[in-house]
Formats: sequence, C-alpha cells, structure tokens
Amino acid sequence: MTLQQDIVGNAMQMAVVSLQPGQTVYCEAGKFLFKTTNVTMETRLGGPSDSGGGQHPQGGAGGMGGMLRQAMGTAMQVGQRALAGESLAFQYFTSTGGEGTVGFAGVLPGEMRALELDGTRAWFAEKDAFVAAESTVDFGIAFQGGKTGMKGGEGFILEKFTGRGTVIIAGAGNFIDLNPADFGGRIEVDTGCVVAFEEGIQYGVQRVGGLNRQGLMNAVFGGEGLSLATLEGNGRVILQSLTIESLANALKKAQGGDKQGPTGGLFSTNVG
Repeated sequence: MTLQQDIVGNAMQMAVVSLQPGQTVYCEAGKFLFKTTNVTMETRLGGPSDSGGGQHPQGGAGGMGGMLRQAMGTAMQVGQRALAGESLAFQYFTSTGGEGTVGFAGVLPGEMRALELDGTRAWFAEKDAFVAAESTVDFGIAFQGGKTGMKGGEGFILEKFTGRGTVIIAGAGNFIDLNPADFGGRIEVDTGCVVAFEEGIQYGVQRVGGLNRQGLMNAVFGGEGLSLATLEGNGRVILQSLTIESLANALKKAQGGDKQGPTGGLFSTNVG
C-alpha cells in the first residue's frame, strides 16, 4: 500500500501523511507534529523489522529462545543508534476506524524529500536526516571505513534505509539532485552538504589540494577545512545548500560569540 503524503511549506517544510485503515508509519522520536484522534501512537525501542519491538507479534513462536533472540536484536539496534547519536526509540502511528492523518517535520529550516524504495537499492543519509517511513522500510546504521569516517565529519556514521515503501528525509536549506555520472562520474562536495545518496554511489573523503602553497591556502582560508567529500558512480545524490556548521557559526556570530575567526577554514574552532 503506497504511503500517501504531501510535503508542504517553504522555509521549513512539513510532511502531512494520510494513513489508510491499519496502515502504520513510524518516525524518530521528536519529529512528530500532530495527528487525528483515530490514529494510535506507540513508542518502541525496536525497529519495524524487529519483532521484539512489537511490529510483527510472533504469538510466542520460538519459545524462550525466540524471545531471547528478539531481545538481543532489539538491544543491538538500540546500541547502534546510541553509538550513532540517534534517538533510542521510534514512535509508531496506526490508523484505526477510517483514514487518519499525521504530521511530521525535521529539526532545521530546510526541505524535506520523500524517497520511494523498490527493494532493489538501499538509500544512505546523513545522521539526523530521517523523519518518518512506512513500516515496510527498515532503518539501520551504516559505518563507513575508518579513514573515510574520521576525515569526513558526518561521514563516519550514516543512516541506511532498505526494503520497500516511502521514507521521508529532511535537511537544511534547499536541496539539489545530482548524478555524478552526468559530471564525468565524480563530484567533490563540502562534507556537510551531503544529505543522501543511493546504494551504488561510492562515498569517500579526500584532502583539499596538495601539501603545497595553494593547498594550504585552500585549507586555511577557503572555509572547507582540510577535506572534501567525494561521490562517484551512477545514481541519485541529494545535496543541501546549508550546513549545520555554517548555521551554528552564523548564530554564534549574531550573538557576539563568533568562533569561526576572520579566515574560517582550518581556523574554525567550532567551540560553543
């Protein structure tokens, strides 16, 4: 059953979801806005694929061993989300007694996007991009390789969506859709501008310039620090025009506490 949703608003968008009787959608805790009275709300630790979370009751099948596996699966999911700095719980919304409506939003001023998964390709997104999804979509955590993660800001830990159905993500500023294949197979991006990309896109991080005069000028005065994200392959990539770092620095500057310094780049301390 296709999830009926409408993304509304401009500077800070909202997703208004229409649920058919018995249809379930879940969101990260803290991103729920409103619901009609015929929509039930339940908070669970388990993800939609985890029967221990209550999404697919097993009626006690498997006995004590099955219950133990369910509990371990739930604990592993919660542990991964805690390590990633994500919400520990999900909120599930199910329509009863007719069509229901639920509203969701992100946490930053910016756009939202509904992605349709057909079961053949996963999607990866930056941390905190997830807003809501059908119960047929599985939410997971993907850990990038050590070098990529340590250099790439939010690149070390990514959200991963698999299965079939609709998942709604949010970012900061405006979105632009690109395919690296249209630009010679590779694009280089500020590490904070990557919102999401399809499975098959290779994500990496590279140093800005060489260890020469121009490379040092880029790193020190260019505002990008020492690294850029690289995206290679043939697939859909979503970028955002506003980074969390730039928004934080703008707010600090407005409050008289600019920590970026006169040059930005390598001299940006980002200390609260």
